Amino acid sequence: MSDSRVTDSSYKNGGRLPENLQPAEEIDELENSPIEQVRLTVPATDDPTLPVLTFRTWTLGLFSCALLAFLNQFFGYRQNQLSVSSISAQIIALPLGKLMAATLPAKVVRIPGTKWEFSLNSGPFNIKEHVLITIFANSGSNSVYAVNIITIVKAFYHRQLHPMAAFLLSQTTQMMGYGWAGLFRKYLVDSPYMWWPANLVQVSLFRALHEEEVRRKRGTTRLQFFLMVFVASYCYYIVPNYLFPSITALSFVCWIWKDSVTAQQIGSGLSGLGLGSIGLDWSTVARFLGSPLATPGFAVLNVMAGFFLVVYVMLGCSPSPTGPTFTMQRASLSSHPMSSISGANPTTSSGYLIRRRISFATLAATISHVALFHGKSRQTKQTFSDHVGDVHTRLMKKNYVAVPEWWFSIILICVVGLAFLACLGFGGQLQLPWWGILLACAVAFFFTLPIGIIQATTNQQPGLNVITELIIGYLYPGRPLANVAFKTYGYISMSQALMFLSDFKLGHYMKIPPRSMFVVQLVGTLLSSSVYFGTAWWLLSTVPNICDTALLDRSSPWTCPGDDVFYNASIIWGVVGPLRMFGRLGVYPEQNWWFLVGLLAPVPVWVCSRLFPKAKWISLINMPVLIGATSMMPQAKAVNYLSWGAVGIAFNFVVYRKYKQWWARHNYVLSAGLDAGVAFSAVLTYFALQYRSIFGIQWWGTELDDHCALARCPTEPGMVTKGCPVF
Repeated sequence: MSDSRVTDSSYKNGGRLPENLQPAEEIDELENSPIEQVRLTVPATDDPTLPVLTFRTWTLGLFSCALLAFLNQFFGYRQNQLSVSSISAQIIALPLGKLMAATLPAKVVRIPGTKWEFSLNSGPFNIKEHVLITIFANSGSNSVYAVNIITIVKAFYHRQLHPMAAFLLSQTTQMMGYGWAGLFRKYLVDSPYMWWPANLVQVSLFRALHEEEVRRKRGTTRLQFFLMVFVASYCYYIVPNYLFPSITALSFVCWIWKDSVTAQQIGSGLSGLGLGSIGLDWSTVARFLGSPLATPGFAVLNVMAGFFLVVYVMLGCSPSPTGPTFTMQRASLSSHPMSSISGANPTTSSGYLIRRRISFATLAATISHVALFHGKSRQTKQTFSDHVGDVHTRLMKKNYVAVPEWWFSIILICVVGLAFLACLGFGGQLQLPWWGILLACAVAFFFTLPIGIIQATTNQQPGLNVITELIIGYLYPGRPLANVAFKTYGYISMSQALMFLSDFKLGHYMKIPPRSMFVVQLVGTLLSSSVYFGTAWWLLSTVPNICDTALLDRSSPWTCPGDDVFYNASIIWGVVGPLRMFGRLGVYPEQNWWFLVGLLAPVPVWVCSRLFPKAKWISLINMPVLIGATSMMPQAKAVNYLSWGAVGIAFNFVVYRKYKQWWARHNYVLSAGLDAGVAFSAVLTYFALQYRSIFGIQWWGTELDDHCALARCPTEPGMVTKGCPVF
């Protein structure tokens, strides 16, 4: 299978293609996508007559968006958290859409006082309706970062916050990036070289669910294959999720050398270097780094090279895996900026310092890598030419009207104005001055294109959270809320802009009218932000002592896991400030040299690629991805990286090269089936068992641990720790 041609047997139309679809033979002459994975996955056809913004789209889309937003925020405050992904709504929407198509009357309803009308039943439920419903669900499943600010103000700082200021903060941080996303459509959406690998999983799943196929002899259709994988994943996930959680990290070295601290620190997948460890759980593989089946092979190798460099070289050469740390108690917003920190010179662990170095170097490397490899490349020149585009871009331009730039400009002007009202009005409760809002916009805008290029080609997104904390910490110290507000406007605006563009690329592949995509993304974001805010405000106002584990009853589930990390960051960067840690008053000023290290890191790779143009592998060394490989640590453990890398290498190299026809039909469908099975099984297990505190038989396998107790023991001479030998 060399490309994704639509064959006659793919349709029940008397052996003929629909009249409005171009046959594959003509498309080959027009030049298909330059990316092989896209050619193998995305259909190079379109049916512009399919109805899109139908009654079914609005009903199922709005409902799934609101429901997912409510569930994710409600259970996000609980000790036993639950996250419901959009793939759950994507699967459920298919039978519901078909049911509505089969039962609703084809009655035309006119909206009173307007000329607008719509039909309750616009015909068979089609693939384009399904895509837009999924876009709605995506908006509901993506958390609202600004809710963390509301939480720490009310539950940690115990200060009043005007509800309108909080509401506007939630809306403007989610919407601001949309204002300039339109400026980058030509490069990040229309360009065939910006192919957004993760979207191919969605494309494959939509095709499997909607396209009619004739089953091959001794084979399966893609829908049959998806259902088999889905059922298997669904049934199996109850084992690592409920019956035998220990198989999420099997550390064989620890079992062999039970009494060796060194061996267990080397072999533990959760607390050590993870050599020889593996996880028999798809959630272990894909939870932090995304599906390895959807990540390009070269990106997998870059991530694993960065992982080995950081974990086995940098951490291995550190003088101590842990170091002295500064002490924090809960601070008051009215207290002196330094009063809650003990010690004149705050210090932190070597692991924390390494993570900061990686963050500094990754962002600097992103700028120089994009400038060197994409600044004057042939692909860049073609992208900005009016005559370039693969078959998908040409079909979109031929069949649909683009979203005008002034739509995006209106959004940007309105959102910036509302951001000024949120931060400067209501007594300035958020502490962020007017210039802070504009500077956050500038930072987010500047990094949208370079980070977008990295994400669109490697499936990895460097974050702006650290650099935004650093900037406002230097410029406006001693104000923790200003720090987190600036971080949210800077980091999330960029992230939301890229999510907007990623969804636009999915619509590009699925041939969704751009204006319909725009409306759905806009309405979905407004609705989900409102539901997230409303749910959080309700819980923070009605649950006594929420998030305060010292005052909560032991049986109370409202512990807000993770929000204390956000609170601590507001203290570290907003109260202590980078000047006392990384500046002239701190003990780690050398950390700033890592910006220069990152800026120069891509230069040798670029020079070698120019000196040895026949060695194509050199240009595949992506320093931003390599340096930032461990950005998900310490939440992600060694076993997550090793399992992810093993699966990624197996499918993107071995299977891709030896069984390309199988890979083309089943790789992305396999990823979707595994994701869907885990998502449904997790939700069912949670509500049926864990929510009711039914945890089954207690044995060593039900512990979410790799049973490497000695891996956590200190190795410094003379240190006494319970259960550990003294060196």
